[in-house]
Amino acid sequence: MLTLAFDTTSKTAAVALLKDKEILYDTIVNTGLNHSEVILPAIDQALRRESLKINDIDLFACTIGPGSFTGVRIGVSTLKGLILATGKPAAGISSLAALALNAGKTSKLICSMMDAGRGQVYAAFYRYDKNEYLEQIGVERAVQPKNVLLDIDEEIDLVGDGAINYADIICKNKKIIIDPKLPKYIKASSVGILGIRKFHRKDLLNTETLTPVYLRPADARPKKALFEN
Repeated sequence: MLTLAFDTTSKTAAVALLKDKEILYDTIVNTGLNHSEVILPAIDQALRRESLKINDIDLFACTIGPGSFTGVRIGVSTLKGLILATGKPAAGISSLAALALNAGKTSKLICSMMDAGRGQVYAAFYRYDKNEYLEQIGVERAVQPKNVLLDIDEEIDLVGDGAINYADIICKNKKIIIDPKLPKYIKASSVGILGIRKFHRKDLLNTETLTPVYLRPADARPKKALFEN
């Protein structure tokens, strides 16, 4: 089975191709351009690299949030377009779950943190079960960094740019070390791996059930009128 996976929810965009669970192609695009300008060319480049066409793909997997509001919308719109164009199945993946795979297989609790702006992070906890499947613990939240680990009293791996950017606040008075060598952004291959798992569980999306995940209202606010009574 060929899977095309991509992410546009963070500061970087990412695209991967997998054959079953073998990673054929995995790249992160960080050009400074808007994700809407890079994601389709990046997908096209991945397909050309492996001498494939879009109709050769058996499964699409894409992060659907949380993350950058514009980025989430771009990813969801792109995924909808691919579903409509090909009729192939698709899986929607939590960006925080995909980020958690950066920690690798571990017996410790994993906390994924994406910098959400406004002095907040998007955060969620994960743990590998006895079958080595990643399972979410609790709910995804938009929260101030100082409050992420308030009730945590065990060894934990922190991953993501939110953990790195707010390390001094998060780790204050706690015996936690954040490994700066771990990738801080989402790898599309991780999105693909989680997508394949959803495929086998028949947890798939269509254009009607595909909706973005936002954990707070959009950053953009209507401008005030120039003249108010």
